[in-house]
Amino acid sequence: MKDDEILKFPIEKLPNIEFKTDEPLSKYTFTKTGGNADVLAFPKTREELVEIVNTARSNNIDVTIVGNASNLIIKDGGIRGIVIILPNFKKIRVDGNKVTAEAGATIIDTTIAAQKASLTGIEFAAGIPGSVGGAVFMNAGAYGGEIKDAFESAEVLLPDGKIVTLNHDDMNFSYRHSTVQDDGGIVISATFALQPGDGAKIQAEMDRLNKLRRDKQPLEYPSCGSVFKRPTGHFTGPLIIKAGLQGHIVGGAQVSMKHAGFIVNINHATATDYMNLIHLIQRTIKEQFDIDLETEVRIIGEDVK
Repeated sequence: MKDDEILKFPIEKLPNIEFKTDEPLSKYTFTKTGGNADVLAFPKTREELVEIVNTARSNNIDVTIVGNASNLIIKDGGIRGIVIILPNFKKIRVDGNKVTAEAGATIIDTTIAAQKASLTGIEFAAGIPGSVGGAVFMNAGAYGGEIKDAFESAEVLLPDGKIVTLNHDDMNFSYRHSTVQDDGGIVISATFALQPGDGAKIQAEMDRLNKLRRDKQPLEYPSCGSVFKRPTGHFTGPLIIKAGLQGHIVGGAQVSMKHAGFIVNINHATATDYMNLIHLIQRTIKEQFDIDLETEVRIIGEDVK
């Protein structure tokens, strides 16, 4: 992208905030793919976050939050407007039976903090490689648990610039869905209500689940995690295997030989490789089994022009 094509977010009005322009998002995604952001912002405080969002919206500039960029595909054309990433929002606080984590904290670190405090109820998330904000956004889950099971409340920045506290019922959780997907809200922090437990037993359960993850998932390659939602009455991996697509390669992207529900970057894949392989899988499963596979991974950005 040429410099004169980069959308001019008024960076000069916010001199204390870190920005990068025309920044490759492949440096941040777990797939190691994706085009450039016009402007990438790294706010350090909620005041800076609010300032960025309000400045962007007052100038009719689109705002995109990418979280930890784990369960995410950013198309090769990149993202217009301003992209916000929250690695500085990583504080975790334990208060009694509650754990409050900022949006940029990892779910893994949050489960570790709970275990150290001998609090049980969030062990299922011990190996989920996402941020707290992203996990709340998509109601992330694993091994029979979902974020909604431990969630109490979240601080959310609304599109109008107000920060509100949303409780469990406000979030309208369902399978890989929350209300912030619909209303454009930005999760700032989340509080989880847990129960007292035995620290050693909690650690043992986390170790067991992490071993299952290591044994079954292709953690040795870049990937976006589980690509598809589980269709009712079926499991995605076995469907893909039955369709003869395990190991299938498009460009540098491959249906994992270790877990067919994952697509891995084995050789400098592009986001377009990922998208083409996803579409091939969806077409094939529809043709062979008359099942519509929906993506679990969040797909954002623009195609290459």
